[in-house]
Amino acid sequence: MNASPISSVNLSTNATVSTAHRLQLEPISTPHRLLLGPGPSNADPRVLQAIARPPLSHLDPLYLELMNEVQEMLRYAWQTDNRITIPVSGTGSAAMEATIANTVEKGDRVLVGVIGYFGLRLVDMCNRYGADVEVLEAPWGEALSFQSIEEAITRHRPVLFALVHAETSTGVCQPLDGIGALCREHDCLLVLDTVTSLGAIPLKLDEAQVDLAYSCSQKGLSCPPGLGPFTMGPRAEAKIERRKGKVPNWYLDMSGLKSYWGKDRTYHHTAPVNMNFGLREALRLLCEEGLENAWARHRNNSEKLWLGLEELGLELHVPHALRLHTLTTVRIPAGVNGKAFSSHLLDKHGIEIGNGLGSLAGEVWRIGLMGTNSTASNVDLLLNILELELPAFRSGRVAA
Repeated sequence: MNASPISSVNLSTNATVSTAHRLQLEPISTPHRLLLGPGPSNADPRVLQAIARPPLSHLDPLYLELMNEVQEMLRYAWQTDNRITIPVSGTGSAAMEATIANTVEKGDRVLVGVIGYFGLRLVDMCNRYGADVEVLEAPWGEALSFQSIEEAITRHRPVLFALVHAETSTGVCQPLDGIGALCREHDCLLVLDTVTSLGAIPLKLDEAQVDLAYSCSQKGLSCPPGLGPFTMGPRAEAKIERRKGKVPNWYLDMSGLKSYWGKDRTYHHTAPVNMNFGLREALRLLCEEGLENAWARHRNNSEKLWLGLEELGLELHVPHALRLHTLTTVRIPAGVNGKAFSSHLLDKHGIEIGNGLGSLAGEVWRIGLMGTNSTASNVDLLLNILELELPAFRSGRVAA
């Protein structure tokens, strides 16, 4: 008689079981951090409470109703009537890739505006999907001029122009005046990265004639990372319907996702239900505050920060007219080890600020005031610490 599978396993000598048995871990415990870097920002406590609610099935009628509410509030946050407006189950980079995967076909000519690190990520993604990519670049700390964009679109005749609205690596807000109309004149889709602007910086997608946009949950919306808001207008839908082949990414293919998020609610994947609970609460809080009030709050607190930094003798990297209200790049003073000071802030005060990225590594700090973290009290706290403790790093009294 054959031995049963269970009796043939010697659990006492099984290496995996033995190793697991030796691991006596405590329940997870994390310190409180004030996240004043490039993201994530701290989540609103009410959002965390929503995430901790008992989960529902992703096809439960109550959850399907919640999906409707999330979609409608995302439309409000973006100021759009786009039918396909959903949170992609993944981080902001997943929403970015969903945008490119659905609209770019092999051989498509794509123009990418690069004003920092995340423009380069768009270039990389477009190349991976077989696009014929042209790059229009500005120095890190500057924006693209309308004239340079017009010349590039006229010369290259792209089917898609991708642009970062709020460049997290440099702190630049790209002006949008006239770009949407220009793209329509040349039968070109306009894609906009709003990862660091949604819910915090004035943006009206339909008015700006933007065809596709994506964002994240963890910055201006004050929700933990894990969802990527995505929206597409009728011109983008029409391009997808004209595709010669399937979208080469099953998980992010909008032809399937729009059925789950559309009126049919056809099963596609097991959605991160509790994360959508959190996003629903984050959007509810944005609606409760009012979009224009949220924009004004971010503007006022960033201007308070800028003035305070300049009064301390620090130099801001971006000209005033182009600065983000969510993220400020400040030049690291000569003789100061930037990483040492940011580590000091984290270790002594539990405050995170960001170091430079890409060509600005070692040159700037990146200070974020996003979502629930955009408060006058947070600005005062950081300025006070800089005033009292940065001089020691300038003088060399603190070792690098």
